[in-house]
Amino acid sequence: MRQRRRLAAAAALVCTTALSTACGGSSTESASTELEGRGPITYAAGKDEEGVNPKIIEAWNKAHPDQKVRFIELPSSADDQRQQMVQNAQTKSDAFTVLDLDNVWTTEFAANRWIVELPKDRFELDQFVPTTVETALYRDRLYGVPATSDGAMLYFREDLLRKAGVQPPKTWAEMRQACDEVLALPEAEGMSCFAGQYEKYEGLTVNFAEAVNSAGGVITDENGKPNVNTPEAKRGLDALIEGFRSGMIPREAITFQETETRRAFMDGRVLFSRAWPNQYSHAAGADEPSKVAGKFGVAPLPGVGGPGVSSLGGHNLAISTYAKNKATAVDFIKFATAAEQQRLRLDVGSLAPTRSSLYDDPAMQQKYPYLPLLKKSIEGAEPRPRVVNYGEVTDAVQQHVYAALRGEKSSQQALSDLQAQLQKLTG
Repeated sequence: MRQRRRLAAAAALVCTTALSTACGGSSTESASTELEGRGPITYAAGKDEEGVNPKIIEAWNKAHPDQKVRFIELPSSADDQRQQMVQNAQTKSDAFTVLDLDNVWTTEFAANRWIVELPKDRFELDQFVPTTVETALYRDRLYGVPATSDGAMLYFREDLLRKAGVQPPKTWAEMRQACDEVLALPEAEGMSCFAGQYEKYEGLTVNFAEAVNSAGGVITDENGKPNVNTPEAKRGLDALIEGFRSGMIPREAITFQETETRRAFMDGRVLFSRAWPNQYSHAAGADEPSKVAGKFGVAPLPGVGGPGVSSLGGHNLAISTYAKNKATAVDFIKFATAAEQQRLRLDVGSLAPTRSSLYDDPAMQQKYPYLPLLKKSIEGAEPRPRVVNYGEVTDAVQQHVYAALRGEKSSQQALSDLQAQLQKLTG
């Protein structure tokens, strides 16, 4: 199934980058007619913990004094960001021009006509990692440009694994065995085994999807139809439940979002952590004290039934339907997704690029040895459910999975209830 999706993505990319009428030339022309007006614009994005966006905006504003960009910083929570963007669209406000969308929102925003179609031939899409471009398409038309991507990696205490003579695990069973051996060391006293993101928010959907996908299951199929009440999905959810029950995952992790996971790893409280690439610079002590600086490594995610499968994270830049000065917005998006700006995002915040050249550059690989691993994670990643009403779907996932992790219902009941609710939501 994953191979068919990868082939579909490649086919979509070929069509995306072609300039012939058969592959959407007419839609490019229609998109261009809506992108008029030059002057000041705004850029709405989530809380910028890495401090990247001000640098990009400063460079743009210096070169375009008559078309300045003003940064609107939204909350750090993805759910709160989406809510504010939806409210802005529903009131047809022109307050937001360029939207920094979690890539899984693109389908929803495009289907509701809250964002405008973009001309494919303006953005060098053949130079982007194909899976990232796939997230920006709706009905084979372009509605965003990938600015950052995300593939999860397993962070581990390299020093402690080496001392115990243990290799990074490839499966959850191997990770449990590794923890048994490493946590017996005097240096590991008081540590827990593994942490991900299990608070009732978008990160829980991501972690659940990874467990299910790694066990051979899906939440929704290729056509967006729910198919989560399966033995494979149950195996994935059971792995998470058993992780909490056995103590492999510390009980406090039920409250963890990305920041809490990062701090637990940086403070030396967990041996392994599932995290995005932006944890790398923090753990290395680039901007705050880290007890694990120089002591950690990264590896592919372990899986429930074999090698792990990351959820495909990342952000697409899109233009609000109700914004003014859309021509300026197109130029700013092209500027903000150029190789130079993506290199800046990587250097300052360990934010994963979407351009293939940055992963394949020997100089960049020497500076960031994990880039080949990260590229494989992104190329093999599975998208979260690509459905029009994603907000309601992810809320349903969080509700039932969270209840199962807390022991309020069995895994079988949680998946049965989730399947029934998703069928209602997706029609």
